[in-house]
Amino acid sequence: MKNKIIFTFLFLFSVVFGKDPYLTITVSQDGKGDYTTIQEAINSTRDLGPAEALIFIKNGTYHEKIVIPSNKHQLTLKGESSENTIITNDDFSGKIEEFTHQKMTTFTSYTVLVTGEKIKIENLSIQNTHCTKGQAVALHVEGDYFIGKNLRLLGCQDTLYTATNHSRQYYENCYIEGTTDFIFGQATAVFKNCTIKSLANSFITAAATDKDNSYGYVFFDCFLISKEGVNKVYLGRPWRPYAKTVFINTEMGKHILPQGWNEWAGDKMFPDKEKTAYYAEYESKGNGANSSDRVKWSHQLKKKELDKYTIEKIFRGWIPE
Repeated sequence: MKNKIIFTFLFLFSVVFGKDPYLTITVSQDGKGDYTTIQEAINSTRDLGPAEALIFIKNGTYHEKIVIPSNKHQLTLKGESSENTIITNDDFSGKIEEFTHQKMTTFTSYTVLVTGEKIKIENLSIQNTHCTKGQAVALHVEGDYFIGKNLRLLGCQDTLYTATNHSRQYYENCYIEGTTDFIFGQATAVFKNCTIKSLANSFITAAATDKDNSYGYVFFDCFLISKEGVNKVYLGRPWRPYAKTVFINTEMGKHILPQGWNEWAGDKMFPDKEKTAYYAEYESKGNGANSSDRVKWSHQLKKKELDKYTIEKIFRGWIPE
């Protein structure tokens, strides 16, 4: 009896504090895994699980609209390869929903929605193929402690929606493409070693940082590239008055306009946003990095100011694994 109690304790300890997933599920379209769809695999995991559950997704194109709800914690979705494991959909703002017959909005157009906490998605592609009639989100994240690694986020307008003021989101070694405001939202988000591709002359970011949040978007060591023929792109414009976006050690292609930033003139609800938004750079490189012509209300950081931009400070103590 005593040995059984000790064994049970050690098992529970390893589940709660160990690094290995307590549950591994395989998704494969050929029927050789545990499930053939990703949503089925997500639904099968325990609500508010005790530790990480790993959902391994075999190569294939999964035509799904996926929701990771708030009652799912500590899930990892890991693709077999970033280019050949593809989750795809084509919803967009204004599309008539099949069952409710209501028009979709930007916020319901997602291919993947994450509202659970401590969710990690890696090594796969998330795509919204709609590119002709406005907003069409590929990845929409609302949960806290989100990690995206080796992702390909593919879309046009509003590709990545980093939602909600409380959410902290970390993206590393990701490829993100789009046309207008294709990285947007209220969250505090860090982008590390990411490649950001503009598919049209427009705006990369549209932060909506809350007034009380010290950080919005911070890009470290990223690469800004463009589709051939694209040559007039802004680093960002403020969706809301206190938008905050900072680029640190970023390589900027010649498609980036000399002024860098746009104030979003003509917004009658939130005028004069250039007076409250905070846009800054540190040692930008490349043909689009000429700081002498940047708008006067943006900032060029000094080296001593970099102490403020550590992962721990940006994320209020959280350091992504």
